[in-house]
Amino acid sequence: QKGNRDDMLSNLPDDILVNILDRLDVTYAVRTSILSRRWSRLSTKLSRLTISILDFLPRNGPIFEIDEVVRSNAAVVEATTSILAHRDSTRKTIHLLSMTFFLKDSDHISIGHAVAKTMATRKVEMAEFNIMTERDATQCDDDNLASYGKKFILFFDAFPDAFGGLTRLHLENLRFGESDITNVLIVCKRLKDLRLMNCDSGETTTLQVDHSQLSDLAIGDCLFAELLLNSVPKLTRLAFEGWISFHYPLSVGDAPLLEAVKLNNVALSWHKMVELSKFLCGTSVRDLKLGFKCEKIWVQPECLTKSLASVFRQLRFVNLDEIPEGYDLTWTLFILKAAPLLKELYITVWDHLCKMVTDEEKRKERLFSEEKGVEWESSASDFHHENLVTLVIFGFQSEEYMVSYIRRVMEAATNLEEVFLYHRLACRKCLDNSRKQPFKFPWTKRQRLSVKKRITDGIDSFAIIHFPTTAGLRSDHVAKKNYP
Repeated sequence: QKGNRDDMLSNLPDDILVNILDRLDVTYAVRTSILSRRWSRLSTKLSRLTISILDFLPRNGPIFEIDEVVRSNAAVVEATTSILAHRDSTRKTIHLLSMTFFLKDSDHISIGHAVAKTMATRKVEMAEFNIMTERDATQCDDDNLASYGKKFILFFDAFPDAFGGLTRLHLENLRFGESDITNVLIVCKRLKDLRLMNCDSGETTTLQVDHSQLSDLAIGDCLFAELLLNSVPKLTRLAFEGWISFHYPLSVGDAPLLEAVKLNNVALSWHKMVELSKFLCGTSVRDLKLGFKCEKIWVQPECLTKSLASVFRQLRFVNLDEIPEGYDLTWTLFILKAAPLLKELYITVWDHLCKMVTDEEKRKERLFSEEKGVEWESSASDFHHENLVTLVIFGFQSEEYMVSYIRRVMEAATNLEEVFLYHRLACRKCLDNSRKQPFKFPWTKRQRLSVKKRITDGIDSFAIIHFPTTAGLRSDHVAKKNYP
């Protein structure tokens, strides 16, 4: 009978329904409370609370439109205070409490009160603050950075209990006092993940990191003269981008578990090249990503002694990102030679025009280098590599310098199994530019057979060469390209 149909969902036990609700955005999960008294009670038992301003902003609207920021931040405050105030008193544990909000007016103070009260009365296993600013990095001047920095420190000083319970803290566009970051690390004793983007304490300041629990650290476009990792015994991942000094700005002390490192920067004409054996001295990483942002290669190829090569000995995965187009790739072989356990080598060759400074006058004014390549004389025939199994190149062209490079890798890597040669990458913004750039990719079967013959002629290798299109990107290749 039509009126007596079973409501299969409502027949499920409460714990299963709460588990389902925990997997929804909190804005959708809370809406179920209007269905019935039972559903209203279920929404107070949620154990994973992710409240983000991004869920309140219009999907297609301008994120930083002032009226929308005011309205959306107010909605985050209301949702936070309401959800935390009406939680089921029998549910003492919150598995995840994640807050994303703007540092604006007194909204963050209201959020701080609600979170501090919750942490004082309940166990919160994972707590996250992602604190945004109204202006993004490209819009922030010195006055904005100083203003946002003062506002954050007032917030931080007012709620030490809330910050003391955080396991993740992401900050952007802040200017700190000289000891502010040290104080944050002291108070945030449970912190496992710290991200600072476009933050500084002055260009000559050294950022020293001592923390017993920190496992993931990301420093991006921060004007610190030097990053000293004094004692971070649980640190496993480090991303260091946009440093201002090329005189070895990274120093690693006690970091025995560090296994994934991402280094990304733009090198100008006057910058000295970096020797990785010194830059990474004291580490023994497994996964390494080096990014060049389509500009001058900042890595100095090295003929390594046994002691200097120790930083490469445990490498299993290397990702060389946004190497400028048209330059010899032979220099990368020194990494292969120094890393006997390397399994996978990913290379992206790309002039990403929509992110590059292309105006000639501006390039001269900012001292960009017009000669971006680097040479390395050592030949691939003087060593053999037994563990490399996969070579992936994004932005392959059937130019002689690329064909020659792949031949040299195949000659050295005696157990190479697969070579994937992708077309040039393109984002939505640079599709028009990519059409203007000449690009020699073997599209037809005949062209691919010709390229394969050029690569393999005279080489004894069982490696299979693939020519997947960017439209057919393998998900594992995409994931690894973006890692670490």
